[in-house]
Amino acid sequence: MLRSSLGNIGHLATILAFVSALIATYAYWQGSKNEENDKVWRKFGNQIFGFHTLFVVGICAALFSIIFNHYFEYHYAWDNSSLSLPLGYAISCFWQDQEGSFLLWIFWDCIVGLALIYYFHKSKKTQVMASPSLMIVAGIQAFLTSMILGVILFGDFKLGSSPFLTLKELNPDLPIWTLNPDFVPKDGNGLNPLLQNYWMVIHPPTLFLGFALTMVPFAFAIASLWKRKYQDWLKVALPWTLLAAVVLGTGIIMGGVWAYETLSFGGYWNWDPVENAVYVPWLVLVASFHTIFLARKSSSALKYSYVLVIAQFILILYSTFLTRSGILGNASVHSFTDLGLSGQLLVYLLSFFFGAIILAIWRWKELPTDEKEASIFSADFWIFIGVLVLSLAAFQVIVTTSIPVYNSVAKSLHLDLNMALPNDQVAHYTKFQMWLFIPAVFLMGVAQYFWWNKVKGKDLKTFLNPLIISLLLSAALIASTKVNNVKYVVLITASVYGLVANLSILGELFKGKLKVAGGALAHIGVALMLIGIMYSSAYQRTVSINTTGTEIFSDSEEESRENVLLWLNRPYQLQNLSMDYEGQFVDVRNVPGYIEKRFVQPIIGSGYLGIAKAPIVDGTDTLRYRGDTLEYEAENTYYKVAFERKNGDKFNLYPRFQVNEKMGNVASPDIKHFWNKDIYSHVNYVPIEAEKEWSVPMEYQVALKDTFFLNDYVAILDDVMGINEVDGLKLQPGDAAAMAKLRILERDGEKTMSPTFVIKDRQVWSKPVVSNELGLRVQLSHIDPQTGLFSFSISRSEREYIVLKAIEKPFINLLWIGIILMIIGMFAATFRRFNIANRTA
Repeated sequence: MLRSSLGNIGHLATILAFVSALIATYAYWQGSKNEENDKVWRKFGNQIFGFHTLFVVGICAALFSIIFNHYFEYHYAWDNSSLSLPLGYAISCFWQDQEGSFLLWIFWDCIVGLALIYYFHKSKKTQVMASPSLMIVAGIQAFLTSMILGVILFGDFKLGSSPFLTLKELNPDLPIWTLNPDFVPKDGNGLNPLLQNYWMVIHPPTLFLGFALTMVPFAFAIASLWKRKYQDWLKVALPWTLLAAVVLGTGIIMGGVWAYETLSFGGYWNWDPVENAVYVPWLVLVASFHTIFLARKSSSALKYSYVLVIAQFILILYSTFLTRSGILGNASVHSFTDLGLSGQLLVYLLSFFFGAIILAIWRWKELPTDEKEASIFSADFWIFIGVLVLSLAAFQVIVTTSIPVYNSVAKSLHLDLNMALPNDQVAHYTKFQMWLFIPAVFLMGVAQYFWWNKVKGKDLKTFLNPLIISLLLSAALIASTKVNNVKYVVLITASVYGLVANLSILGELFKGKLKVAGGALAHIGVALMLIGIMYSSAYQRTVSINTTGTEIFSDSEEESRENVLLWLNRPYQLQNLSMDYEGQFVDVRNVPGYIEKRFVQPIIGSGYLGIAKAPIVDGTDTLRYRGDTLEYEAENTYYKVAFERKNGDKFNLYPRFQVNEKMGNVASPDIKHFWNKDIYSHVNYVPIEAEKEWSVPMEYQVALKDTFFLNDYVAILDDVMGINEVDGLKLQPGDAAAMAKLRILERDGEKTMSPTFVIKDRQVWSKPVVSNELGLRVQLSHIDPQTGLFSFSISRSEREYIVLKAIEKPFINLLWIGIILMIIGMFAATFRRFNIANRTA
């Protein structure tokens, strides 16, 4: 049966992929040693690498089949997916755990490896570097594939962790196997709530494609050192380095957007150690392609290029070690738990680290040396300064991020280092990074003038006009937005100068050289990003100010001040804004918008199915009828908050709160976008419905039009009327039902509650009604026809409420616009460099 064999098929494909990667590595190594037989060995290696790719595709197909078909006897499917997940999120299950994310990386390495094989086939001038470069690629694949082997060697030594283990194989001692050897869980644990977002469908694949692409410039650098082709690698490495930088950068940015839309820390970047671990190699990668631009004419730039290209890949491996070895512990919300792979990861990291360092040291003396230093009036000088600044920025982040590593190394040496990460990570990193990016963005403007030969000799008059324009624009911006902090004044001035300088260069390029405008466009994007980051972070303001004096959070005065308690249907009025919590909603699949939760009756035991209690309409179209079965995100509740600004603008936000017994409660924000700001809101606390306590019912006997008191409320029995239908069921002859109309008077007006009393099939029952808005549960428990009295059983509870925080983020659109321009500029530069490399191949 295929179901029981899928694990064996996947495991066999993994072994074959590992073995084929080793064989391909050996074949390329033989081709690298012997140029006479290079073509034969390389052709053989290419064929084996092709088979390796087929095996990897087979592994992916087996794992996808297990996940999509809900084969919960396999631990990976049970631990990461569930029946309730829609297809899009089921895809995300593939890379939720370590094994799947390694497999995603391996898959992209195969695609990149095949692209390289094709590239070398077309390029005649780089044949000498083909085999050594592909040997590095195949060697990387062998290491990566070993991470998912899951085989036991030499007694207890485990090589890798397989995604194809069954629950029984992973937990053979559970009593359930004795009772039922063929036990299969009916449902799985489900996907981490934080990953149930469309960005998590595209962010990891993009990020891991970036990881895969970083090995290409590294492989070129190692091959050139090995073959002593110190100049030949530069032209072919440049487009691949640019491509790696833009794809990895796009993946990182997608992660930031996901964090902004999904996490409730109030921003897009939190300087989490895992975020830092990817940000650092990207900075080094960006620095490296700037030095490669210069390396054909500058020996110093050539040396820096080797250092940076090697460093960026080693840092990718280091980031993998940090996130997957468990060494970060509780320092990061993103890190994986240790699966016992830390030893393998360390071997992987150290093998490439020491191998690359030893080879570089061995060849270093052979590298050419510049006869004279770069002049201060040259583009080389200013680009070098910019590269140095980026390198310092990367160094500062990785030094602090690695504190858990220092502690772990000290512990292994029986030393008690006990260093702690900064209490306020955002403030710590921002303080350093801001002062490093101020000169960086300024240099982006200066270097462009030298790069395009706009500076004649030592005449610096070229800088005068953009400097004056920048100062005037900066002054106007600073004055109009009331920026009064010196460091932000400096940041705005430097960013505006970088913006103006690159815009002037871009204007010149529009006259006939637009195809080379990628660099200027990317620099414009970076300048806008910095301005957007500054305003949206430093000048954000909390609009949900607690003016009642109520202590909402006893352990934090600041949080109590910046959160408001919103009672259901009780508008909360601030000076320029009102907020009104209007109830709980759910997301019904294939139905636009959100549906009130009270109109969906959950089907017990399904987890994601419900019955429509009323028709669901969209304008004049009825999308679902009463009694229809619905699929919906049962664990997710969306809390509708209506905002109204003083100028009359109205909008609704639906921040999400998920009560998840398996994974903990999760809050996600909702955002309203304006042209000049965002209103960002998230629920900080909601009472758990299952934990709601009701008072002992109080009995009231009243006649029509009687008034009685319910603590803070006054109740009036207006009417009791006969009805012919209860919950959509028609009453039969001999049945009877009545509905009471109970009017509740309160401070803000009046509400109506209508409990029912039913005699059906000679059985008497009554249906209580609940008003979460009033905190009342009312049941018409008895009707006495002789006395004309009606008995009500009434319980009290806390009124429904949520605790909400809302933040205004000014000019955040500058950040998103800057990101888009940076990516477009880098892609344009990448495309152009690939064209140049292909023409000269």
